Amino acid sequence: MSTLPEKGLQLRSLIKPEGELELSLVEVDLPTPGPGDVIIKVEATPINPSDLGLLIGAGDIRTAVQSGTADRPVITAKVPEAGLRAMKARIGQSLGVGNEGAGTVVAAGESEAAQALLGKRVTGLGGEFYSEYRMLNVGQVMELPEGATAEQGASCYVNPLTALSFVETMREMGHESLVHTAAASNLGQMLNKICIKDGVPLVNIVRKEEQAEILRDIGAKHIVNSTSPTFMEDLIAALMETGATLGFDAIGGGPLAGQLLIAMEAAASRKMKEYSRYGSGQQTQVFIYGRLDMSPTQVPPGVGFAWNLSGYLLTPFLQKAGKEVRARMYKRVMDELTTTFTSHYTKRISLAEALNLETLKAYDAKATGEKYLITPNA
Repeated sequence: MSTLPEKGLQLRSLIKPEGELELSLVEVDLPTPGPGDVIIKVEATPINPSDLGLLIGAGDIRTAVQSGTADRPVITAKVPEAGLRAMKARIGQSLGVGNEGAGTVVAAGESEAAQALLGKRVTGLGGEFYSEYRMLNVGQVMELPEGATAEQGASCYVNPLTALSFVETMREMGHESLVHTAAASNLGQMLNKICIKDGVPLVNIVRKEEQAEILRDIGAKHIVNSTSPTFMEDLIAALMETGATLGFDAIGGGPLAGQLLIAMEAAASRKMKEYSRYGSGQQTQVFIYGRLDMSPTQVPPGVGFAWNLSGYLLTPFLQKAGKEVRARMYKRVMDELTTTFTSHYTKRISLAEALNLETLKAYDAKATGEKYLITPNA
């Protein structure tokens, strides 16, 4: 520990009682590791949509202003009254941000497991990764394969495990194929590679032709453009061919989740041999796991009477999955880190650059296929 600084920078998010969001860089004390702890010098940490929920919360970025200095910028924004009510439990708390990241272990506790990681490059999950240093228990980290970079290991958890969990959930619920929206995202590309490898039919929904090209290059077979005038017919045809009755929706708001349910019911109804006023009776399910569209979710008539729409989160899945399933998923991520689970980053930024107002607006846009990587110690 003598070679380490006493303090390190950490990006913090604070919602004040008067209805103001404040984002800043704060110097925090480096803790002394317990027997089973390691201190990681963070070299790479991604900005995922799930991170933005904590970073920005209910703050209205349209009102954001930047102050401070180039090295220590501060962003402030108004929090609407309704948002303030929703954020009541975190008002006044300065919170560290960043679910996952990778770097080198520079200090370790006295346990054998911790000492074995000293000097090794690891990936971790545990929050507060938008920091120069992060302490975690050895149970929260995985050693990266020999030769793997911190950038390659930075996104080992949220996207890879979420994509794998979709297929695990599909099998557990008795479905045989999937539908996925915002399908050209990093997560969507991983899901395609998993499904191709595992022989799982997958219907991909995108909004742009260039996104469809990304998926075709991977080998995706069923791609539907939601902006096409023939979208619903194209979707129904893809569902009839694949038999998909389970969808995972990253958009959340607007008509898309309802359109998926309508199309699933239409595909099932076209296969009926006898008419029923109650519809096909086919059980259909859409899970909303993201909120790229913050408007209300629309579910119009036409979905039948055996449909379900609910939320989905990785953490409860992992808690329920059991130790063996989790170990199998972690092993696959490590085994296929540079193939199936490769992440593509459009920009690499420092902690200070993450609080540049224009940069913040760019990554808050959550554009499909765009992903930012913070390099705290670069």
